[in-house]
Amino acid sequence: MVCLEDIQKARKRLAGVLISTPLLHSHALSRLTGRKVLLKMECFQRTGSFKIRGAYNMVSQLPPKSPVVAGSAGNHAQGVALAAAESGAPCVIYMPENASLPKIEAAQSYGADVRFVPGGVDDAIVAAENNAAETGAVYVPPFDDPMIIAGQGTLGLELVEEAVEAEVVVASVGGGGLLAGVATAVRSLRPDVKVFGVEATGAPAMRASLDMGHPVVVDSVSTIADGIAVGSCSRLTYDHVQRYADDVLLVSDEEIAEASLLLLERAKAVIEPAGAAAFAPVLFGRIPGTGPVVSILSGGNVDPLLLTRLVDYGLSVAGRYLIVVVQLPDLPGTFARLAGFLAELRVNLVNVEHYRAGLRLPVNTAQVVLHLETRDKEHAAQVLDALRASGYDAVSQLV
Repeated sequence: MVCLEDIQKARKRLAGVLISTPLLHSHALSRLTGRKVLLKMECFQRTGSFKIRGAYNMVSQLPPKSPVVAGSAGNHAQGVALAAAESGAPCVIYMPENASLPKIEAAQSYGADVRFVPGGVDDAIVAAENNAAETGAVYVPPFDDPMIIAGQGTLGLELVEEAVEAEVVVASVGGGGLLAGVATAVRSLRPDVKVFGVEATGAPAMRASLDMGHPVVVDSVSTIADGIAVGSCSRLTYDHVQRYADDVLLVSDEEIAEASLLLLERAKAVIEPAGAAAFAPVLFGRIPGTGPVVSILSGGNVDPLLLTRLVDYGLSVAGRYLIVVVQLPDLPGTFARLAGFLAELRVNLVNVEHYRAGLRLPVNTAQVVLHLETRDKEHAAQVLDALRASGYDAVSQLV
């Protein structure tokens, strides 16, 4: 088990390597949630995530220029690549074929030899382990090592010093290294502070393990949060989480997307889904208590193309988009009257699709698909009710 002294030693090794990431009080999110929200902006860390902490703590302790190898979807890859570059060590990284292009390019920019494997992050980890066995390179795991956990735990030391008023700390969970390290540090120094982990419902390995009483492998992994899309924890991370963390909560992809959107809109923070997961249970009122809560925004390495889709998805989940299918008499002026009615409802008409053929419609009838911008879910429901009350045959898709 990693102890407080291990984490304190790791902090000394990382001195001069890490950026001191800010802890911000978001007034907007505090008003929205009804409790003080503090954001640990680890997205500003070198490599764009917390992963450099554990990677450097381990790699820096190896014999000089020892070859290293790792498997990762992106953030651990960058952490190991930079740690190897700082230590002058050759580095091979295995990544899934569908890994984010910016994360691939970032790992390569630090000098890593990036190799691709089919499947997900678990397959990349297996490939890295096989490489280490064949070549004698040192395998740097994403979470299953005391040096990795101790390095991630340095973030917890910072929070104890910076967030003295905090009642709760929330961290996202993939394999559990971040939660294990942070919970160990925080609970060792501030046993009164609660520490919660957060997993995606499509990748609930730690939650399932806690429920079973031992580490388990989940049957499948599916989530927009690629940074925590891990099918298993380890005995080491499980033991730390079971001992030091208060609970591990699950959040849906829809909740992660809405949290990402609000962080972008209200906190002006571009956060990848895995990092936004730590804010989602705060947003939806699932963290016990009313006192100050710290969400660790663990990474900001989001592909711009994914960010575009994520924003659209988040807007849909939040009720900011409404798709309505309306059947109208195919007569001049009919659509103009509908458009005028929508204008009276203060709805922005984004797109219109008009169909007369190819559907089983009554004679002299057209089908119109309206893409509307609404304020929120309540407004979307009001618009739909108003259309129906005015005699329109309207069917909605409240995304």
